[in-house]
Amino acid sequence: MRRALVALVLASLPAAAVLAPIPAAAQDWVPMRAARLQALDKVTARITILEARVNESATFGTLSIALRSCNGRGPDDVPDAAAWMEITDSRAAPGSPPAFRGWMFANAPGVSMLEHPVYDIRVLECR
Repeated sequence: MRRALVALVLASLPAAAVLAPIPAAAQDWVPMRAARLQALDKVTARITILEARVNESATFGTLSIALRSCNGRGPDDVPDAAAWMEITDSRAAPGSPPAFRGWMFANAPGVSMLEHPVYDIRVLECR
């Protein structure tokens, strides 16, 4: 049964997708020095574009955004960005965990996102 399912899935893919592996260079991320972030205040619908440098913090409302890493794709690849951030809220109880800690991806914002009742942060690009 399992082999039949795998065979059915492989048969539905184009031959190029099955036979041609993605070149290693196309899978590489390039470290960058800064990120452009889009910040949304859900109460006022105010959108702000923030510039954050690696190992520095940016603020938006009650949030403090510490950018630890920002990686982009090479010039010959499909544009994308991935940023490792730690976001804390000054209104959170003392000793509480950060509002967000992890990677955010420009091309897949729903994969890993800030869950906050007032603010939303999204990665636009790495520079």
